[in-house]
Amino acid sequence: MALSALTGCVVGPNYKPAPAPVPTHFKELKGWKIATPSDALDRGDWWAPYRDPKLALLLRQVEVSNQNVAVQAAAYEQARALIREAQSTLFPVLTANYTGTRTHAGTGAAGITGGGVNTTIYTPQLSGTWDLDVWGKVRRQIESNTSAAQASAADLANVKLSQQALLATAYYNLRAADELEDLLRRTLVQYRETQRVTQNKVDAGCCAPPLTSVTPADLALAKAQVENTTAQLINVGVGRAENEHSIAMLIGRPPAELTVGHRPLKGAYLPHIPITVPSTLLERRPDIAQAERTMEQQNALIGVAEAAFYPDLSLSGTLEWVGMTPFPFNVANEVWSLGGQASEVLFEGGLRSAELDAARAVYWQSVATYRETVLTAFQQVEDQLAAIRILTRQLVVQRQAVRDATEAVRVYTNQYNAGTIDLTVLVTGQVTLLADEESELTIRQDLFLASVSLIEALGGTWDTTLLPGGKELQKSFSLLPKLPVTDAGVEYPPAKP
Repeated sequence: MALSALTGCVVGPNYKPAPAPVPTHFKELKGWKIATPSDALDRGDWWAPYRDPKLALLLRQVEVSNQNVAVQAAAYEQARALIREAQSTLFPVLTANYTGTRTHAGTGAAGITGGGVNTTIYTPQLSGTWDLDVWGKVRRQIESNTSAAQASAADLANVKLSQQALLATAYYNLRAADELEDLLRRTLVQYRETQRVTQNKVDAGCCAPPLTSVTPADLALAKAQVENTTAQLINVGVGRAENEHSIAMLIGRPPAELTVGHRPLKGAYLPHIPITVPSTLLERRPDIAQAERTMEQQNALIGVAEAAFYPDLSLSGTLEWVGMTPFPFNVANEVWSLGGQASEVLFEGGLRSAELDAARAVYWQSVATYRETVLTAFQQVEDQLAAIRILTRQLVVQRQAVRDATEAVRVYTNQYNAGTIDLTVLVTGQVTLLADEESELTIRQDLFLASVSLIEALGGTWDTTLLPGGKELQKSFSLLPKLPVTDAGVEYPPAKP
């Protein structure tokens, strides 16, 4: 009861989340299905709807081996330790001392007769101090550290999601490069056939009127077309290698240790992504949760600053035994003291007021950051919804352009083989077809990238129920295992919140 009375007061404002600018609906939601609990994206791994085992295998390795995730996992463990550090100051500090002193007084010392005197004094001692948290300064610090740990857990989830999104982006870029390689190889077959026909015509001295003539310049043009396309095919390897290296880095492996097999984008499954109502975005995005927990952290620190205006109260005491035997533990040898102390700063030049104003300013910074994070989240969702809607329409038109260009090249090829048109007409048609096919591939690639970005903008399958609870954190101890030592040094296994 006495302890409750001494620690019952907590100064500073109680936390209430600041309102966020949440729209009633998404502008780009027309034509999109609202998610229900049974939707595929709302259970399991967020990448499961893509139905790609290779992608799933790579993404799971991000949680295990990605070094940015490992950094944030260690930061989360540090945040958990800071809770325990603050909790420790609620309790008294006990110390034990044992002193043994031997003294000698010679024959000439005052009051000594006869020979010299040797005396040994043993003093075991227990002492304790207890800073009473009367005004709630320590409890506000614990509250702040708990919110900081929750924010760190949300940071960890956000880093995992962003690193996985980066890997998925690199993966689909790599698959698009593989399909571009296949496209260019097929195109080279057609161009080499055109070069062969042109060579035959030049060798035959073709052609007599009314057929079009073929000159060595036409043959040079056909060869140049083959060579330019070959050079483009070779250049595809640069982007593919870079994306493969990015994937290796994201799963924590040297590039030399990872080879992703050739697999074109064609045939990849593009899932339909159900969209939640705007208000649920506040619970689904780990970066929003992190910003909200930071608000509570800074709000609690205002209480810490306010508590500095009140006196510090503490208790101290000692219990010792003084005797001439090594273990003088008896009532006759006891010496004890018990005292209390109250201290208050009378003048500090406005330091505490400045610290309180600074704490309030930092809190309002966190409010603005929270609101900006929410606005950014809604912008990102709207951006990707718009991108998918527009790219889908564009893809329909572009595929028709490819069909028309393919038909034009077929007709031009027959006419050129028959000698009724110049090579330049056929080459123009072939260049147009290749450009249309590359554009169609780019649009499909952009659709996959937009779908990944949309899932990331929606928070994947994360939600605030995955955050560790405040009471859970305040009761927990470190989950860090002993760090295994390897040839490269200490290897840190990331912990999961």
